[in-house]
Amino acid sequence: MSDFFPSERSPSANLHEFSVSELSGAIKRTIESTYDRVRVRGELGRVTIAKSGHMYADLKDDRAVINMIMWKGSVSGLGFRPEEGLEVVAEGKLSTYPGRSNYQLIADTLNPAGAGALMALLEERRKKLAAEGLFDAGRKQPLPKFPKVIGVVTSPTGAVIRDILHRISDRFPVHVLVWPALVQGERAAEQIAAGIKGFNALGAMSSVPRPDVLIVARGGGSIEDLWPFNEEVVVRAAAASEIPLISAVGHETDTTLIDFASDMRAPTPTGAAEIAVPVRAELMDDLVRRGQQLTRALTQLTRHSDRSLAAISARLPRPQTLLEARQQRFDYAEGRLANSLQVVMERKTARFDQTAIRLRPQALFQTLGRMDNEIDRQDRSLRTALRQQITRNQDRLQSVDRRLKARGQAVLRDVRDNRNLDQLADRLDRSMSRHTSQLSDRLSRASGVLEALSYHATLKRGFAVVMSRSGEVVRTAKTAEELKSLRVRFADGDVDVSTGSAPVSKPSKPAPKKGDQGSLF
Repeated sequence: MSDFFPSERSPSANLHEFSVSELSGAIKRTIESTYDRVRVRGELGRVTIAKSGHMYADLKDDRAVINMIMWKGSVSGLGFRPEEGLEVVAEGKLSTYPGRSNYQLIADTLNPAGAGALMALLEERRKKLAAEGLFDAGRKQPLPKFPKVIGVVTSPTGAVIRDILHRISDRFPVHVLVWPALVQGERAAEQIAAGIKGFNALGAMSSVPRPDVLIVARGGGSIEDLWPFNEEVVVRAAAASEIPLISAVGHETDTTLIDFASDMRAPTPTGAAEIAVPVRAELMDDLVRRGQQLTRALTQLTRHSDRSLAAISARLPRPQTLLEARQQRFDYAEGRLANSLQVVMERKTARFDQTAIRLRPQALFQTLGRMDNEIDRQDRSLRTALRQQITRNQDRLQSVDRRLKARGQAVLRDVRDNRNLDQLADRLDRSMSRHTSQLSDRLSRASGVLEALSYHATLKRGFAVVMSRSGEVVRTAKTAEELKSLRVRFADGDVDVSTGSAPVSKPSKPAPKKGDQGSLF
């Protein structure tokens, strides 16, 4: 009978026989226990972010490649966007994927391999966008001097928005609209760009007023924290904004690409509020100063007019003096005329006497009659001429008298007008003070009414707004029954509910890391 168990067996005959799954599991446990926490430095390649939010990438150097996985919760906490070619330091655990018999690094922390890599990437992106003309000075828009509405894109829970609102309230209270957005993390860039585009999309038919100026702001931080403001989507949205935009990111020494594309850069968020609005107290002081200047100018003009009128009046002769000179000339003319008549009469009489001696009595009487008639005719002629001359002189005297009276009345009117100018200056000063006070009261009442009518204030008192999934307000129970799902808006956010079951809230977000502002949605 043959021996089925030969005495001489191969050394491997006693080895344990593994199944494929057992061997893969043993390798997985060995690798995970040996390399439960590792830190690897390399260059990113073939970066893919799935719809689920997980990131798959290659971590490589010049001689080897390791598959790397980063789950959605860790990806959302990144302060920069992973890109192919960026050198990074990944930290996590080494594991295997039995389905394909390969090993992979499951990273929970990913940082650029030093500021030099990020700065190189930032400089390359800056040159690219500058070559497209997004930073040209000719694209800059002037800021409005007196904006009525200011839009702010920032986190509504941080200290930045409180500083901006406080400074605007102190300087020049206006209507402020806040577009809530993440300012750090993977989704921050998209939300910031959406805020800029959303404010620009507001039109005249919208129930929300369109801002006159925009402020994009966040507090200080590291270059990784500020990286969303270096993303192309944010820079392009800022450059395309039709509304003048002020960037206020970080501290005065921090510089991001949105600063080059914005119309004005502020060193801090508080500085952005100071740039956006003037100081109301200074405007009031300037208004009072200008009113005082106007009053002084009117007073000086009145005094100058008084002096000019007095100088002109001093150079004018008195009406009585003009009449006296005319009356004296008339008296002289009347005296000369009377003397002339007497001389003519004497000459005629002498000639008559001489002629009468040589004439007969009858002829003498006839001659005397003719002479008498001639004398009467000449006398009448002289008297008519004298009356005409007197009439003309009287008319001229009356014309001069009327002109002098009119000039005197004009002088009196100028004196009365000067007195009226003083009264008008006082009335103008009182009217300007009263009008300024009325405008200030109207502004205060309008601000109070606006705050009272805001539906956000109503939501904070415990009320809610029921809407369809498309955003339309549901006003009746019948409409609500016809819809399969509803959206209820509270003061701190929205909740989706189903009409046939209990409200279905959004999945909870992972707890934010230390220094992270967290999600708003």
